[in-house]
Parts: sequence; structure tokens; C-alpha cells
Amino acid sequence: MPKAALLVNIEDLKIVDREIPQIGKNEILLRVKACAICGTDIKVFHHGHKHIVFPRVTGHELSGVIEKIGEDIKKYKVGDRVTVAPAIPCGECYYCRRGWQSMCDNLKTIGYQFDGGFAEYMVIPEVAIRNGCVNIIPDGLSFDEAALAEPLACVINGQQLSRVEMGDTVLIVGAGPIGCLHAELAKNIGASKVILADVVQNRLDMASFTGAIRVNSKQTDLKKFVADLTDGRMADRVIVAVGTSDAQEQSLELVAKRGSINFFGGLPKESPFSKINTNTLHYGESFITGTHGSSPLHNKLALDFLSAGRFQIDKYISKKIPLEQILEGLREVEEKKVVKIIVNP
Repeated sequence: MPKAALLVNIEDLKIVDREIPQIGKNEILLRVKACAICGTDIKVFHHGHKHIVFPRVTGHELSGVIEKIGEDIKKYKVGDRVTVAPAIPCGECYYCRRGWQSMCDNLKTIGYQFDGGFAEYMVIPEVAIRNGCVNIIPDGLSFDEAALAEPLACVINGQQLSRVEMGDTVLIVGAGPIGCLHAELAKNIGASKVILADVVQNRLDMASFTGAIRVNSKQTDLKKFVADLTDGRMADRVIVAVGTSDAQEQSLELVAKRGSINFFGGLPKESPFSKINTNTLHYGESFITGTHGSSPLHNKLALDFLSAGRFQIDKYISKKIPLEQILEGLREVEEKKVVKIIVNP
């Protein structure tokens, strides 16, 4: 019988036997081939989420092959290799109609309201298919690589909001997988200098493939380091890819005039505030934005980037594990021993 990693409750994850799900006439049955472990999966494991009703199969960075289609599905066929953009817009609210689908008032998510990819089979709901969340994987891209289109999609959204341009100096705080994707995307866009900062040397070592200028901000004065690289001008774009108030507060000292800061990493819900010097924004005419997700279009762009060989996506995959080892995988990701772990159900 097919297996699934079922989050029964907070910190209670069990591998269970489950019947193959039944689908409706406007749904798709996906045979999951790869699902990457994300930092969000770890947060959900420890703390749950307001949109999750237990028990739930989590996992949202996924790819697979279509096993069965509903009778009214015309665009896809059995055997198609696909990814699924997990953040599902409604297509009807004010923000969807403006083209800002990641801000959808009725957003639903794979792994939250719908069962996700830490299972052998999952159902792709009608609303996801209708709103462009299912994308064909280009030839030459593996299931494991295609699963990482989701985090790249979020990074694309973040750099669009940050207005990263050719010739910019881009500073990324946080050298995890998201920070590495930001570094590679900034170089693809044409940034003249890309700086990757972290307090964990092991993370910086694993990020060497990005080609970014790496700095341990625990051992080095980051403000002086950036100033020396930019003749005192500081970074045009600062992307805070960690969820700490200290990093958010320091970012205002690191941004150039008319520059941008992106709070890409969210703060814990029990401590969601930072104390910032708003005069820096006032006199520098710089701005702060945030990024929390992506749209189906960003996911399609991410697949196009990956299939064109613009990212060293194989460098992100530190390890591949079967579904039965998911608890060990979660622990390794939380301990920052790896860049990414792929679960192959």
C-alpha cells in the first residue's frame, strides 16, 4: 500500500499506509517523485500553522508524474512530468485581478489546506489547475532539480520587488539555500558585486559554488566590509534572507541612498517586531519591502531558468532520502548540515 508522512500533530510525524486518493472530474492524481525539505516544513513540524488542520501531509517543493486525470481535464495527460506551484490563488479577488496573485485574499496552499508532497501520491485540486499552478517540466530537467523551482520562484518575486538591476551591488544576509539562489539570480540579472554574509562558516563554505563574495559577519565588521567594497556607498540592494530582528535592524546601516531592503525572512510570530532607524529611510530615500511567496508565473519562470542551465541547481542537492528517513532529514536541515535534502517517496 502507498506510504505517506502524516503530521498527526505538532512534532508527531508518522509514516503510514494510505489508500491511493480518489480524484474528481476536474482533478489530477500525481505520483510524487521528489519533494524537497524546506525551512517552513521544520517550522510547521515544531509549531504547526494557523491554516493547518491535523492530520496533514506537508511538503510543498515538489514534482512528479501524472498518474491519472479527471474526465474533464484536457490540458494534461497521463505520463506528463510536472511541478505544482503550491501557493494557489483564487483568480477572482482584487489582488488576483491586479496580477498580484501572491497577495490573493483567498490563498490556499499545498501542504496546508491540501495534502502535500511527502507521500507517494497526492491530489492536485481543481483550483490549482484552473489558476496555472501545474507546469510541465522541460526535457533535460530531473524531478529532483524541478522540485527546486518553488524556492527559486520566491526568490524571483523577491528580486522583482527589490528592483535588482544590472550594475547593482547586492548584499544577501543568510547563506542558506535561499541566500544562494538570491546570489545566483542577482548574478544572472547582471549585478556587478554580489556579497553573501552569514554567521555560520559551514554555510558560507557550502555556498562557494555561487561565486559570491563571502563574508563571516560574526568575525568581520559587515558594515566596514561592504563600505570598503563600494567606496563607502554601501549596497544598492540588501536582501535579508534570515528571520532575525538583529539582521533586519542592521540592514538599514548597509543600504545605499535610493537603495532597497527586502525582508525575505519572516520573524517568529511571538516576536514579530524590529526597532529600526527610520531616519535612514527618510534621508537616504531608500525603501523596505517584503517577500513571502510567489505566483504561478514565477514558478514557470523558475523552470525556464533552470532548464536553460542558468543555475548550478545540482549543487543545492546535498542528499536524497526515502520517505522513511524524513525525520532524520528534517533534523539535518534544521542543524544546517546540508543545503537541500530531497525526499524521493
